[in-house]
Amino acid sequence: MNSTTLKRQAGEYAAGFVESGMTVGLGSGSTAIFATRRIAQRIHSGALTDIVAIPSSLATEAAAKELGIPLTTLAEHPRIDITIDGADEVDPDFNLIKGGGGAHLREKIVAQASERLVIAVDDSKLVDQLGTSWAVPVEVIPFGWESQAAYLQSLGANPMLRIDGGAPFSTDQGNLILDADFGPIADAAALDQTLKSRAGIVEHGLFIGMTRDVVAAGLDGIQHLRR
Repeated sequence: MNSTTLKRQAGEYAAGFVESGMTVGLGSGSTAIFATRRIAQRIHSGALTDIVAIPSSLATEAAAKELGIPLTTLAEHPRIDITIDGADEVDPDFNLIKGGGGAHLREKIVAQASERLVIAVDDSKLVDQLGTSWAVPVEVIPFGWESQAAYLQSLGANPMLRIDGGAPFSTDQGNLILDADFGPIADAAALDQTLKSRAGIVEHGLFIGMTRDVVAAGLDGIQHLRR
């Protein structure tokens, strides 16, 4: 069974938590899109009614429109009942590294507005310590980005400017991403606060204390872990 199949299983299982009448946050990335597609199927079959959704990236917005999911905004619906998203790493306390697709700023805004954040992953994403296999994506403004890279180096990271098609990757907000490899992170909550305090860093991919449910698909089936 390949990772795509496991991602589909996790995403579709998590989509089952959505109920009629909900405002739903739609995550971004290769696992979240399976949840979005399953939500659309349930809407079109009549199993879900009175659903509105808030996408966490321009790519998710385009996909949701194509699938016929009714969309809204945080201005119209500031409280989101449930958000289903993926993650690059999940630790035993349900802290996350996200941002492999570069959408972590909008994903975090949507997650913060959510009553329930459900993370769907294949079980290879479950780690004992964040930073085990993924760098922390750090979104920075283009002006003076080199100084942010130097700052991350001073914290012990090896930062690399994300490149896409030979040019610097640009986020939905027009910013750059430095993928900061800290190695295993001893205190992710402390690093979260340290990065927040730096001017020029817009947001980062550490999601601390936000997740309520983790759905992890593996060869032995699906685990639904709860806080």
